Amino acid sequence: MRVLPKGVIHCPVTPFFEDGRIDYATFKKLIDFHIAHGASSVCVVLHIAESLNLTIQERKKSVEVAVRVANGRVPVIANVSLSGTDQVIELARHAEMVGADAVICITPYYWPATEESQFEHFVALGSAISIPLIGYNSPIHQGGVSLSPKLLVRLIDRLENFIGLKDASHNFEYFTEARRVTQAVRPDFAIFTGVEYMIPSMVLGGVGSMSVAAGVAPNLVNDLYNACHQGQYERALELQDKASQLWQLFRVGYPAPIKAAMEIMGRSVGKTRLPIRPLSEEGKRQLLEDLQALGIIDQEPYGW
Repeated sequence: MRVLPKGVIHCPVTPFFEDGRIDYATFKKLIDFHIAHGASSVCVVLHIAESLNLTIQERKKSVEVAVRVANGRVPVIANVSLSGTDQVIELARHAEMVGADAVICITPYYWPATEESQFEHFVALGSAISIPLIGYNSPIHQGGVSLSPKLLVRLIDRLENFIGLKDASHNFEYFTEARRVTQAVRPDFAIFTGVEYMIPSMVLGGVGSMSVAAGVAPNLVNDLYNACHQGQYERALELQDKASQLWQLFRVGYPAPIKAAMEIMGRSVGKTRLPIRPLSEEGKRQLLEDLQALGIIDQEPYGW
């Protein structure tokens, strides 16, 4: 296995020009920024990157650029989630071909997902590639369906390259059971949280987080991980509260507030693509006030 996800996995947004084209020059700067500010790995073309609004070719090129810019400094994980299994396999094979270190995939969108259909989907994907496969559990985006702990065990038994799970359910009963049963059959199976709620997840055996805030506040999310990793939970609690407040600012209209916050921090990445609407000018003014109140403006890097 080339990568086991742990630490703070940074998830870049997709920069756009005013006419809607991807700004790959800025994307390159963004990958460099994440690596320079503590990313244990980068996960590209996730939903924060508006993956559903990108073409197949745009997604492929974004992975190619990320791999080339990272140049082995940190692992690159490519999101290959789509509704059709054949399309997912196409993206995954391309990611492997151009040098990505792993792929991550959610249960197919929209279609009613029985456990057997999920099993066959992931087996087809994992069998089509030799690089690691990470599952992605987000019931709100899966029609309320989870990758059940039982299914995770079946996939581990079937696929040698099924190495980890991103859990974005925020359900710590699920997290606990998923960790318990997977550890019993594959002790190095890595489970991490989908947003920066690291105290509850790492206390329960999680290995880190995929970070939605790292493009805005890398110092905060890295300090939170380090405090949890070192068992300094009194300090971690203060940081966790701040990270939670930051997430509340980003939730509505996601990921538009993140792009607006990056602009405020001197790292403009353009607007969002429809149907995601950019933050209004009044929204930007309020966001600036909120970031100042949290200390983000003073405590985080400005510019590239």
